[in-house]
Amino acid sequence: MSQPEAPQPEVREPTAGVETVEAVVRAQMSKALGGRRGMVEAAVPTIAFTVLWLTTREMRLALSVSVAAAVVLLAIRLVQRSTVQFALNALFGIGIGWLFVTISASRGGTADDQALAYFLPGIIYNAGYSVVLAVTCLVGWPLVGFMVGSVTGDPTAWHQDRQIVRLCALLTWLLAIPCVLRVIVQGPIWLAGKSATIEPDSAVAALGILKIAMGWPLQLLALFAMVWVLSRNHTPVAANG
Repeated sequence: MSQPEAPQPEVREPTAGVETVEAVVRAQMSKALGGRRGMVEAAVPTIAFTVLWLTTREMRLALSVSVAAAVVLLAIRLVQRSTVQFALNALFGIGIGWLFVTISASRGGTADDQALAYFLPGIIYNAGYSVVLAVTCLVGWPLVGFMVGSVTGDPTAWHQDRQIVRLCALLTWLLAIPCVLRVIVQGPIWLAGKSATIEPDSAVAALGILKIAMGWPLQLLALFAMVWVLSRNHTPVAANG
């Protein structure tokens, strides 16, 4: 008499040629970072502003040249018909910085106050983004999970699998670390420059250097850490339906 066959575990089918959650996240992170060219497009306007301000003390010139640099990078993208996302991000960041400079000037801020104001949006952004990433993990809906959902076709189905939720939470915490470090390091320097505890010019120079040094390099370190975590796991992607 033959024995009944043991029930076979359900096999989740890959979606759209993507076999694992790890492959999904690697692809999405690579796309989000933009490669070396994206790094250059993020750094050039900040370098232009910092160097010109420290050498000329002309706020309008420093802002104008940084905007012009971003516009040139955007124009090159348009001519080459490649993605303009990263050039637009840089241009948007400069625009927000210019807005903060204008607000500082309208409130009677000194030239030093205005130069420091240029770097304030970045610190605020990183603080806010850190909070958002942390909250999504604490409430059990880590942000990286929605990257998975964008590929599977169901934005929330991934949440039914505890293994995927744990993996996405770890990756989201790793994504938050660079933002937290930027705030911890740059925030006190900005405050010290604002209160004249250190020379405002020294604060501006430090913030300009740190904005670049703690930008893409930290993001790449976080990515490498995420890739290491991803290389150790092979979590199947659940197909929608």
